[in-house]
Amino acid sequence: MPQRLYKILLILGIAVMFTAIPFFWLTFKAETNLEVDFLDVGQGDSILIKAPAGQNILIDGGPDNTVIKRLSENLPWWDRTIDLMILSHPHDDHVTGLIDVIKRYKVKKILYTGVMHDVPGYLAWQDLVREKKISLTIINKLQTIDLSGNCRLEILYPPDSLIGQSVKNLNNSSLVVKLVYNRTEFLFPGDIEEEIEKKLVADKIDLSVDVLKTGHQGSDTSTSQEFLDAVNPQMAVIQVGENDFGHPSRRVLNRLSRAEVKVYRTDWDGTIKMISDGREIKIETTNSGK
Repeated sequence: MPQRLYKILLILGIAVMFTAIPFFWLTFKAETNLEVDFLDVGQGDSILIKAPAGQNILIDGGPDNTVIKRLSENLPWWDRTIDLMILSHPHDDHVTGLIDVIKRYKVKKILYTGVMHDVPGYLAWQDLVREKKISLTIINKLQTIDLSGNCRLEILYPPDSLIGQSVKNLNNSSLVVKLVYNRTEFLFPGDIEEEIEKKLVADKIDLSVDVLKTGHQGSDTSTSQEFLDAVNPQMAVIQVGENDFGHPSRRVLNRLSRAEVKVYRTDWDGTIKMISDGREIKIETTNSGK
């Protein structure tokens, strides 16, 4: 090889190496953060958690296939894996979007209550889970899921198995999940109503967190004063879209205002991205520039 060509290739190789090093460092650094994306899916819930160790966790899927677009906006194009799918409860505004997620993404594991509910969306989701032979875990006790890197999910409710049970109020069968990353904490209570909120408080469950996802799109059936006092959040997220139910309730908004809680809403802010380094939480919103 001519000496001049050898020198050129050597210089190019060194340049590529020094270009790659900061890229690798930045990539590694980014993965030490926890990211929680409250997806704008309209009148329903869907939350994407990107854990520091790299797992993708999806809680609920919203009322339709809008979740697919939101996932494509918030995951790199090559990442088509959901490591853990959590269904809080089988109402349409939580389960319907999960059907398309299973069709388009590789879902490794699913966590849910096993509660009975005879409606097409939930039955279709269960059929697809069986067809794809996805690993299913049915919650039958309070437990902790270690995501490594000082990050964990704590299942706070229900304390007992609901498998095969038919319940009168599906909202009150919701999984209540607490996400902890070092000194930052999030609470996802599904759509539990005041009855279960009071039970959690009475049972002296540690509910205190930095960020609360309000129950039931900000309905007055949830986020009671007693519950809000126990949670004592700095921030609250209301996942809500155009609706005829009066969500979010003025009473809930007033409670949050009196408690000096910073409120974010997907109908106003779009998808709400919260990034934690374990000490502080930074917020980005889709509509922040509007």
